[in-house]
Amino acid sequence: MPAFRALKALVRSLSTTATSTSELAGTAPAHRCYILLHTPQPPSEYPAKYATPVQRALLLRTAKWGGSVNFSWSEDQQSICARPPGEEDKQEYHLTAFAHPRGKLETTVSMDNIEEVEEQLRVHTEDGSGAVSSNPDDVHLYVCTHGSRDCRCGDTGGAVVRAIKDELRKRRDADPSDPSTCIKLAEVAHVGGHKYAANILVYPHGEWLGEVEPGDVPKIIDAILASPTRPRNANETPICPRHWRGRMGLSKDEQVQLLQRTNS
Repeated sequence: MPAFRALKALVRSLSTTATSTSELAGTAPAHRCYILLHTPQPPSEYPAKYATPVQRALLLRTAKWGGSVNFSWSEDQQSICARPPGEEDKQEYHLTAFAHPRGKLETTVSMDNIEEVEEQLRVHTEDGSGAVSSNPDDVHLYVCTHGSRDCRCGDTGGAVVRAIKDELRKRRDADPSDPSTCIKLAEVAHVGGHKYAANILVYPHGEWLGEVEPGDVPKIIDAILASPTRPRNANETPICPRHWRGRMGLSKDEQVQLLQRTNS
């Protein structure tokens, strides 16, 4: 697999930036709020098509106003032990959500309070009056490593996760107060666009990046740290245009048009 990644990186390097960005821009699904349910197991252990009663019910409710629901895992994020087989409808989750323009919200959700949580998320997204996290300056990187769904996500996504960990460790060892200490890394389930692996979702900025290789990690981290830690506005220049798939709060056409203006 390392040889495959090297060949893929070479092919991409021979492509022009304009060609790469024109293929990527507009491939991020339109959404106003991205909701992540914390799981106790990593995406490498998810089945190919992973869904739970809480995830399905929450998606059904939030999709009406622009919500999207996925699963996330990291060694550092809070999670609740999985219920035994047959009791999936009793599962409770810690939840992290990001919305434009308000930013991050954290809560817990289960089938018992799903209507209240949906309303909390809707208000947070539409009215900007929901409660926000006590750490608004945190930068969250979510990498798709859902290998059972597509091996490219498990292989290249996993390699990029390791590269991010190595880069963050190097920076923090050199300077314990390095700006990168604000970055929180997690892995996520399928985000769409296997062929763009590795995919990185950057929140609260709302930027979706694709075709990321391990060697791209240092410059991507630099670009993210140089940007304000908040949801990006409709006309702000994309972070890492060569890797840019799109942005929270923009339709597919708006994503394409923004990149065209950036490149003109």
